[in-house]
Amino acid sequence: MALAPRLDLRQSQSLVMTPQLQQAIKLLALSSLEIEAYVAGEIERNPLLDNGAGENAPEALPDTSAAEANEGERDSRDVLASSDMAAGEALDTDYGETTFHHDSVSDMPAPASGPATGNADGALGLNGDFAGGSGEGVDFDSFASDEPSLHDHLKEQAGSMFFDAELFLVLQLIEEVDPSGYLGADLMQMGHRLGVAIEDMEDALLALQMLDPIGVGARDLSECLAIQAKAADRHDPSMKRLIENLDLVARGSFDQLRRLCRVDEEDLRDMLTELREYDPKPGARFGFEDSIAVTPDIFVVERKAKDEKNWVIELNSANLPRLLVNRSYMAEFGGEGADKETKKWLNECLDDAHWLMKAMDQRQKTILKVSGEILKQQEGFFREGISQLKPLTLRQVADAIDMHESTVSRVTSNKYLSCDRGLFDLKYFFSSGVASADGEGASAEAVKAAIKELTDNEGKKILSDDKLVALLKEQGFDLARRTVAKYREAMGIGSSVQRRRQMKMGG
Repeated sequence: MALAPRLDLRQSQSLVMTPQLQQAIKLLALSSLEIEAYVAGEIERNPLLDNGAGENAPEALPDTSAAEANEGERDSRDVLASSDMAAGEALDTDYGETTFHHDSVSDMPAPASGPATGNADGALGLNGDFAGGSGEGVDFDSFASDEPSLHDHLKEQAGSMFFDAELFLVLQLIEEVDPSGYLGADLMQMGHRLGVAIEDMEDALLALQMLDPIGVGARDLSECLAIQAKAADRHDPSMKRLIENLDLVARGSFDQLRRLCRVDEEDLRDMLTELREYDPKPGARFGFEDSIAVTPDIFVVERKAKDEKNWVIELNSANLPRLLVNRSYMAEFGGEGADKETKKWLNECLDDAHWLMKAMDQRQKTILKVSGEILKQQEGFFREGISQLKPLTLRQVADAIDMHESTVSRVTSNKYLSCDRGLFDLKYFFSSGVASADGEGASAEAVKAAIKELTDNEGKKILSDDKLVALLKEQGFDLARRTVAKYREAMGIGSSVQRRRQMKMGG
């Protein structure tokens, strides 16, 4: 068979990930803080972009109203379909003056029945003043604690107590202390890395364990409790054996513990009571790192109009960046005297600015559309609470609003919704389902809440898993015993035997 070159003509379809498409997809998954940083970077890079702080505020990002959430919007990928801008489109129209002052639920007067947003008791402070006439939200940084971090607290003590080589080693160990106060490094490896004998590292560790909070620098729970027992002058042989056998404490093997510790039942009860007073995470009360402010991206409020109640869902205007095209810069450097390369560069900057504005506008519409569908699917939760939370998947929402499942996943990442019941991550409304008496299924979160309520109110009559199954069935949850046990263990609730022993030892 002879080999010879030839020409073939073939036609095929493929999806090309253009930079603009990548940008639109990336923006969907960013949080409000990440969006702010991203837009700031684009403004710094593109001289034609402006945030409206200057006098020349030519072209504003279009407003997105709540009504658009129920209309047939396009997928974020359709941003590419309208890339060409009108030739005569004006660059000096400031839509912000008319659209960015009263475009959010937070700008509306609160209804007579209660606050517009946030918890019913106003714990979060998300009331009608969240974004006032200035367009600024609550200063969440003002709630941040002024306490030093755990590392700072330890370093300050070490600097006043130790010197020279000992101080150096203690500071190295402090860097390896985790947020709970435990040492997260191996002394042998650290000694080898620093060129120090293991004996010196052990001495440095003992020095670290002298610092406040008591128990810091421990390598496990037993050592942490032992340090606190020694500080309280209660580390006698009996307490030492009790701390060395925490696994028996967890199992409730009190008869075996009495024999090991050589104490009677009353002494063992006193020892266990004292042991529970020790702090298993001594570093937890310190701020290990700067707290991250979380602000709601979406507001959901129930408004009463005449005899009907309607839901209002809108974006938080305080989180929406304002984007404008810098008209003066374009006129000054892109006029008749500009050379061809300058004009070409400015046109590219103008296209990039229009693309970013379109992508941001589409992001807002997509967030509203997804949030509107979540509200529709989980309306029972917003009216009645967690007991009415239904099982929901990303695919259900995606199919309902004619979007891809990955788009819904990106939209619900790092986004928060504020309603009368509190502040929730959008992912909270998606959970697996279990069988219910009405055949519609129930959310796993609703089942967990029901189990927790039953165990919290059981009093001295401890409920077995079989009894929990029967009580849950009365509430409409058709569950197997092993399912109840799985949810109970996932919430850290002990078995009926463990809870009975805890009640007995506690009282």
